[in-house]
Amino acid sequence: MKRRPRRSIPATLTAVVLLAACAFVAVIAIQLLLGQNPWVSYESVAGTLHDARWNDLVPAIAGGGAALLGLALLLAAILPGKPTVLPLEGELDSGASRRSYRSTLSTAASTVDGVSAAKVKLKRRKVFAKVSTGRTVTDGLADAVRAAIEHLLDQIAPATRPAVKIKVHAARSAS
Repeated sequence: MKRRPRRSIPATLTAVVLLAACAFVAVIAIQLLLGQNPWVSYESVAGTLHDARWNDLVPAIAGGGAALLGLALLLAAILPGKPTVLPLEGELDSGASRRSYRSTLSTAASTVDGVSAAKVKLKRRKVFAKVSTGRTVTDGLADAVRAAIEHLLDQIAPATRPAVKIKVHAARSAS
C-alpha cells in the first residue's frame, strides 16, 4: 500500500488558467458578434503576429516559457509525490499515515530522560530527529534517543526500515 497524493494543485492551476483564457476569448467573440468594440482588437493581434519572425526575441522567449511550463506540468504529473500512507510489514495490506508516524516517533524521542523538546522529520529512507535539552553535558543522549526511536520502529515494523539520524541541541553550554 503506497498511497500517493493527488495532483490537485497542478491540475487546479492548469484548469484555472485554461478557464480564464477560454473566458477571455469567449468575451471577445461575443463582443465581435454583438458589434461592440472588443477588449483586444483582432487586427492588431493578427498584425503583430504576422510581423513577428521566428528568429526574433519575443517568439523565442514565448516558446521557451511555454516549453518550460509544459515540462513543469509533465514532471508534476509523472513524478511521484511523498507517500501519504507508509506501508507496514505483514500479510495484511496495512499502512500508517505520515502524520501519525511522525508524531509517534516524536513522542518516543521526547519521552527520553533529559529531552525537553523533539522534532522529527521523515525523509525517503531516513528519520531525522532534532532534540533539545536543558543539560550542559549531552553525552549519551543521542544514543538514548536513537535507541528509543529504533525500539518503536521495531514495534511499528515499516516495510522499509529508515536510518535514524539524531541531532542534539543543548540550551546551555558547559563553561
